[in-house]
Amino acid sequence: MAKIFFKTYGCAHNQSDSEVMMGLLSKAGHEIVNSESSAELVVFNTCTVKDPSEKKFFSELEKINKPVVVAGCIPQADMKNKFLTGYSLIGVKQIDKIVEVVKETLNGNSVQFLKHENNERLNLPKIRRNPLVEIIPISSGCLGYCTFCKTKFARSGLVSFAEVAIVKQFRTALNEGVKEVWLTSEDTGAYGQDIGTSLPTLLKKLLAVNKDFRIRIGMINPEHVKRDLKELVEIFQDHRMFKFLHIPVQAGNDRVLKEMKRPYTVKDFKKSVAYLRENISGVTIATDIICGFPTETAEEFEETLDLVKELAFPVVNISKFYPRAGTKAAAMKLLPTKTAKARSKALTELLERIHTNKGWLGWTGEILIDEIGKTGSFIGRNDSYRPVVIKGEGLLGKRIKVKIVSVFKDYLEGKIIN
Repeated sequence: MAKIFFKTYGCAHNQSDSEVMMGLLSKAGHEIVNSESSAELVVFNTCTVKDPSEKKFFSELEKINKPVVVAGCIPQADMKNKFLTGYSLIGVKQIDKIVEVVKETLNGNSVQFLKHENNERLNLPKIRRNPLVEIIPISSGCLGYCTFCKTKFARSGLVSFAEVAIVKQFRTALNEGVKEVWLTSEDTGAYGQDIGTSLPTLLKKLLAVNKDFRIRIGMINPEHVKRDLKELVEIFQDHRMFKFLHIPVQAGNDRVLKEMKRPYTVKDFKKSVAYLRENISGVTIATDIICGFPTETAEEFEETLDLVKELAFPVVNISKFYPRAGTKAAAMKLLPTKTAKARSKALTELLERIHTNKGWLGWTGEILIDEIGKTGSFIGRNDSYRPVVIKGEGLLGKRIKVKIVSVFKDYLEGKIIN
């Protein structure tokens, strides 16, 4: 049996896959360690969403001089990549085979498990990175055809997991002391469209469980928000739902959205956001923006800046456009790199100016402490899923009442009150 270290890149779905692979390996007798230096084998669970994270992985891979297993989206999407030659590979569809892959690798063999099988994914052994947080993938893949995205090469089309399996994993996690559940996928809003159900139907079944918990929904595309708007508003009235939605708009111009093959308009998006804000008190809406998409004009990018100003998103994930090999956007006429950088900088500076956390100063209310912070601090979340940093001892897993005494761009600072 061996000491194994996991290095995980990317989204919550990848984090969940790593937790399951660690659980399976631990059950088989291996020891999961917290440092690469003490490991006898390293598993890289990779992400292919962004070019920089992919390059970082390959740079780190070159430095390793011990047995390696490369898992996740990069080998699944790019299995013939010359830099992966000679390594053991396991894709996103066969993570249940991780014990066999590690055994062969430790014996000096390189093996590849990259078939697109829809193997059982839920209710497998796992080791949670955070014992208070359960990450449940509700589906794999998506219904979209975005011209910039390489993830579909790895996760493929939509495969929704059975409601009964999701509810079972949900109940098991709560019985094991979990306080917070993340529902994740490449697009949670697409859930059920292939098996005759929907995300609202699933959420109602989870909320029927009579326990104390909080649910956070992962990324949901605007077209699904529009379709399920009224049902989502009804569901978010339950206090056990974090009032948080991650809805990626990507651009503030309809022509650019059409080039991206995003099936909604800016008007659709704005109407949905307005309805959510009117009907869900304190809702936090996060979004994503791509800067420097091919053919985007300066005037069209200004429309994106105007949208960000108008809607004042508290959370914006900014990506400079990078051509991802094999995608349709990679074949389009690219803008100069310096243009993408300048637009990313302009958006970053705008967000600094419209700092939206100021309204939280002086707020009092309850937070759930779900994470250990730096230098003796803890991190909690309020109902709007805003991170609150607190000083104290033994607070993990507790619900405490706090007052916000300082605000920063990415978090709030609070003190405990009686």
